Amino acid sequence: MNYTLHQLQIFLEIVEKGSVTKASESLFLTQPAVSIQLKKFQDQFPLPLTEIIGRKLYVTDFGKEIAEAAQKILEEVSTIDHKINQFQGKLAGKLSISVVSTGKYVMPYYLSDFVNAHPGIDFKMDVTNKLKVVEDLEENKVDFALVSVLPEHLDLVKLPLVINSLYLVGGAEREKLRTGKKELIFTEQPLLYRERGSATRKAMEAFIEGKNLPVKKKIELTSNEALKQSVIAGLGYSIMPMIGIKNSLNNGDITIIPFKGLPIRTQWNLVWLKRKKLSPVAQAFIDFLELEKENITSKYFDWIK
Repeated sequence: MNYTLHQLQIFLEIVEKGSVTKASESLFLTQPAVSIQLKKFQDQFPLPLTEIIGRKLYVTDFGKEIAEAAQKILEEVSTIDHKINQFQGKLAGKLSISVVSTGKYVMPYYLSDFVNAHPGIDFKMDVTNKLKVVEDLEENKVDFALVSVLPEHLDLVKLPLVINSLYLVGGAEREKLRTGKKELIFTEQPLLYRERGSATRKAMEAFIEGKNLPVKKKIELTSNEALKQSVIAGLGYSIMPMIGIKNSLNNGDITIIPFKGLPIRTQWNLVWLKRKKLSPVAQAFIDFLELEKENITSKYFDWIK
């Protein structure tokens, strides 16, 4: 056997993503480079690790066992690196955060200075839907999560970061052609919604129900970016968080439509399980935020006010 750590990492990413293409995107490598490394890794085993059925890649039972072993090897290597850093007096370890999709416009700004100041930290941020974020918290898979609406069934500690404001918006070109009262947007125009379980969708539905507005047509999209692009293209109207549409507003692609009762204001919170024993890295991150969050908020998000 003469496999490398790099090949182990690539194979694990392929197993996790279920696709060479997606693995290459995640690893910032070309697809041919990932395919070559997978073949070199595969050639060292007497049994196949993966198989292609139709056009879909499947991991064999043997491949799954090798993936489990590879995961343990890489974790041990990571532990060695962390111990070296610790003996040199450096903060080292893992930090993992699960973030709802719109939170990707928020969390990096609160992480950047901390992660850059401590290169011995292995950091992972999973940007996903709210259901997966809550699941990660429940199963203690991550140190922290970023949410705008707290899951009520979990006993959490929260650290408020920045206000989340949601406005009624439409594509600039479509809005130029619209006539009639603004109330007709909800009763006669297509409305664009996030997927079920999304905090943005829940806020939008609660507002519409509270106003007793009968919706004529609903269109569902499964990411904030898809929703934004659909609004810009003139597919319909939506209620969206300001944090995710700033550039489109500045470019004149999206228009905010003033409406009584809007904006809806919630709060972005970094949360963690109250029963969780924070690692030294996780505790250091909280200490950093306690000291710096006001400065970060003022520097990067003062425009939201």
